[in-house]
Order: sequence, then C-alpha cells, then structure tokens
Amino acid sequence: MSVTAFQHFLARLLPVALLALPVQAQTSPQPADDLPIEDIQTFVEVFERIKRAYVEEVDDSTLLRNAMRGMLGELDPHSAYLDREEFDSLRESTEGQFGGIGIEVGMEDGQLTVISPIDDTPAARAGLQSRDIILRVDGTATDGLSLQEAVTLMRGEPGSEVEITILRSGEAAPRTVTLTREIIRTESVKSELLEPGYGYLRISQFQSRTGEQVRNALTRMAQEAPLEGLVLDLRNNPGGVLQSAVEVADAFLDEGLIVYTEGRLGDSDMRFSANAETTAPDVAMVVLINGGSASAAEIVAGALQDQRRAVVMGTDSFGKGSVQQVMPLGNGDGLKLTTALYFTPNGRSIQAQGIEPDVEVVRGRLEIAEGSAVPLRESDLEGHLQGNGETRTQREGSPRLREDYQLGEALNLLKALNVLGTRERASSAN
Repeated sequence: MSVTAFQHFLARLLPVALLALPVQAQTSPQPADDLPIEDIQTFVEVFERIKRAYVEEVDDSTLLRNAMRGMLGELDPHSAYLDREEFDSLRESTEGQFGGIGIEVGMEDGQLTVISPIDDTPAARAGLQSRDIILRVDGTATDGLSLQEAVTLMRGEPGSEVEITILRSGEAAPRTVTLTREIIRTESVKSELLEPGYGYLRISQFQSRTGEQVRNALTRMAQEAPLEGLVLDLRNNPGGVLQSAVEVADAFLDEGLIVYTEGRLGDSDMRFSANAETTAPDVAMVVLINGGSASAAEIVAGALQDQRRAVVMGTDSFGKGSVQQVMPLGNGDGLKLTTALYFTPNGRSIQAQGIEPDVEVVRGRLEIAEGSAVPLRESDLEGHLQGNGETRTQREGSPRLREDYQLGEALNLLKALNVLGTRERASSAN
C-alpha cells in the first residue's frame, strides 16, 4: 500500500474535506465521539516519513501491526495484539499444555516481572520467585519488548536451553540462571491429607477443568477420613479462567455473591453467585496467599474472606483485578483487551490493591537449632510400634509440613478453630 493509498483508506473513515484541511484551519473543537482529525493527520505524516526516510525499507503490514501493538500496549499491561502464533500459545496455556519454562509474567512499571512460577516446572525448580524482574532472555534485553514478545522468547522446543537474567529485590547484583525447556503439562490441582481429618488442596492455576478437579479431590479426601479442616493453597497462583474460579469458590459456599465485574459495555457487568449444592460447605478452612496470588486466585480468596467462610493467611496478594477478553480476529490473529474490573462480594476492588490476609505469616522454614534440647518421645523413634488408631500419616507426618512454615501455621490455626467450634457447640448445648 502506498502512502497515497493509505491516505485514501483513512479518508473513508473521515470526511474527505476535513482530512484535507491544514491543521491550522481546524479551530472548532471536535465533539467527543468524533475522530481526532489533527492526531490522524499526524499519524499519516509519521507513516509517510517512515516509509520514505527510514534507514531500511519497512513493509506496510509491519508498520500497521506495530501501530496496533503500540495502541494496545499503552493501555495497560494486560491488553495486547496477538499474532497467530501468540494467539495459539495463549490458548495452549489455558488448556494446560505448552512448551516453555513454566512461568507467568506481566509488565510492572515497564519491567518484565515474574507473577509466579508454575509448580513442578523448570522455573519453579530454579527458584524463580514472584516479583523477580527479568532483565534479559538469552542475552536479549527485555526493556522495550512487549509482553507477548518476551513470552515468545522464553518458549521454545522441549530440551532446548534458555538463559534468564533476573534482578531480585534486596539483592545488589543480577543473577543468571539457565533453564531447560520442557513440555509444561500443568496439573492445576493436587491434594493430600496432612493429618487424618485435615486436608491440603493446592491449586497452581485456574484452567478450564479446575472446578471439576477440585470437587473430585475433596471427594477423595473425604473418603479417606471425614474432613475436619482444609488448607486451600493459592500461593503463587497467577490466575486463569474466571469461570473456574467461580466454580472453586462455589464448592465451599452454599449462597451469596462470589464476584462481580464492572465495565463500560453492558455485557461486561456480570454477577456470579453460589449455588445451594456445595461439595464442602461446613469444613473449617484456611486459605494461603502471597505476592504471587493473582487474578482468579484473588477472586476466590476475596470471596471466601468476605463471606466469612475461611481465614486468609499469608502475605498481601498481587493485585491484578482486571478482566481480559480474548477475541479472535478475521485474519487468524487475536486481541486481548481489558474490558472490566473485578470486585469482591463486599465491593472491594482487587485492582492494584490485592487481598490482605486476616493473619499475616511471612514465608519461612522451621528448623531445629543446633545444640538445642528437643524432648524425645516414643513416637519419634524410628520403627516404633504403632499405637491403637495411629496411622502412617500420623506417625510420619506430611513432608510438606517439615518444609513449609506457612502451611504448618495454617494447620495449627485449623486445629484451634475446631477446638473453639467444639467448645461453642458444647456451651450452646448446655
């Protein structure tokens, strides 16, 4: 397309006479709904000068796509123009399988920032953490790259290596790690019994089948032993599918609002409420969150907190409270556009605020200090005889509890809640 042809194309969007007027002649203000003539004239001028004077020839399609990327990229960190490859990549990650290092990233203050690593992936095993700033990918500086361009750099063939340079808060110098790409098959739900009656439910991200997987996991744990308490672990969960978040919250709520959204268009205003049929309506709950808990994870935590269904423990969440719609375009590309904001049942905006825990517990690890006198009991001796009613889980304990201080505190709180609940019931019976 020549510059003249491009001008003719724009002329179809505007009155030809107005487009032809010099900028100085347009003195009357334009109504709010009219296209800004002066800015469009400037756009045409920039397009023309690039075509004529740039050091290398640039085809029209590239210039127009770059213009669209810039138009969306300057709106917010989550809106983007997706070419066909990026569009397919986004759909793969939602469905739960893709090739890469297993990391959710976003733009924060113009810097490529880790939202959270995905469980059991190269990024998680290498120790990447929420809020790490990614400075380089295979030697390419991320400054100036779009979010999708950075994601494309990090993804690749399984077995290939990628070098990531990160800067972590509190550290003076960047560090570089080399990761081997894998097929990332993300199982979004894991569960186990920490102790008899006390379950652990981990959701690493919200995919299309997460709600169903959560219900199945709750049923399996309840078959092993009646559940007295449950830890719902949403730490380093970057979010995902909104409907799945609603289904997870609904598994624990039998009534009331879960989340609502507000946007400019009528179909952006939505309300999601709990159904009466609930998988685990009465189990005492603690929800674990941290700075890597974002979007759909914050929806679940906020709903259970506002409905006083669970105690939220950990540290402040990420604060990503915007809704994106992914729209296919006629040429096979896609558009990811922020169209609304999330609000908790009590009307709290998640955006840039996040969810504050009811009980703040920072990350840590419990270790026995060298030389300390720790009382030894019969149950601590290896190979001790099993007592009446003692199970393998009671005897050995979950390995998670020995490695995870926050999880241990959550279990202690659940036990305390059950003790208080038992006393209250006994008191009311008397």
